[in-house]
Amino acid sequence: MTGSEGEPAPDADSVSNSDAGDPPVVVREARPADADAVAAFTRDTWGERQEDYIPRVFPKWAASDDPDRGTFVATLPPDAADAGSLDGRAAGDTLVEGDGTGAAAASEPEAVVGCIQGVLLSEWEAWGQGIRVDPAARGHGVGSALSTAALDWARERGATVCRNMVFSWNVMGLGQSRAVGFEPETEFRFAEPEPDPDALDAGAGRIAALADPDPDAAWAFWSDSDARDHLRGLALDPDESWACSQLTRERLAAAAAEDRLLAVADADALAGFAVRTRVTEREIDGETTRTATYGVAAWRGVDAAGVLYDAVAADAAAADADDARVLIPETVEHVSDTGANRVAVAGEPDFVMCADLTGNL
Repeated sequence: MTGSEGEPAPDADSVSNSDAGDPPVVVREARPADADAVAAFTRDTWGERQEDYIPRVFPKWAASDDPDRGTFVATLPPDAADAGSLDGRAAGDTLVEGDGTGAAAASEPEAVVGCIQGVLLSEWEAWGQGIRVDPAARGHGVGSALSTAALDWARERGATVCRNMVFSWNVMGLGQSRAVGFEPETEFRFAEPEPDPDALDAGAGRIAALADPDPDAAWAFWSDSDARDHLRGLALDPDESWACSQLTRERLAAAAAEDRLLAVADADALAGFAVRTRVTEREIDGETTRTATYGVAAWRGVDAAGVLYDAVAADAAAADADDARVLIPETVEHVSDTGANRVAVAGEPDFVMCADLTGNL
């Protein structure tokens, strides 16, 4: 799961792998005191490829009392794994004082060797994210125990599906997801148009941006689009970063009311739309970068794509964004339409997987 609090963890019975001689993995609810241990084994998750966000967000996850989130850690007895021996960590970096719900009795040390978060996105959709396993503890069934705990948590709260997102290059993560019951659902890529306040100033053409898009027209377009078919109806969730949930007619209406719905049309009908999901700020090297994120885009034809990207560029500039990214289906048509309009795309796609929680378990 990609990449939670407040509710008690599922029953903290020991979850062990298939080898009877291996020590039991015990999953419990995360605590703020676990933050340093989690940071110790997630600082270099992806190496030089990219920075892991878990050390930055886990303290907030663990301290939250939101009933729609469940954050869990996996624990082992301190001598069960070579805890803290890799990547320059000092011995004991991943040890915390137990509270009796993990692998150790209260006040005894235990090794925190994994983490995960489950989130309820709607009455029936859950999302799994942030699964990490300490390299020093691999081979003990930690990933499976964490995934099982998150899926059980989601099922107990009425979710009928749980999805996750895995980088396409993360073959181990993909394999782990399949092993615990996730099936392939869809794939997407981010287009990256440059914010430009003058992007729509080239003059009127056959296709033009609409000043006041109709959300019902956008919904009708989406309902009959190849984009919806490929994405299985999913778009970026409006409340949870990096999560995907079903795009609804109500969400399009809310976006229109808040001037976040963009649409383009020719003389006959709507030709495409996009939804701005959020604008975020992040400090990098002492400078604050604002990114406008568009949760989905759909269009009909390469010309409509070009005008829609111009509308996105102008909208991102109006939002004072330094960068923009747009979720598009990972298809030859959508990616090539983007390239034909000289809009950059991310180098690799992302995969979304889905676990059916309705079985009699």
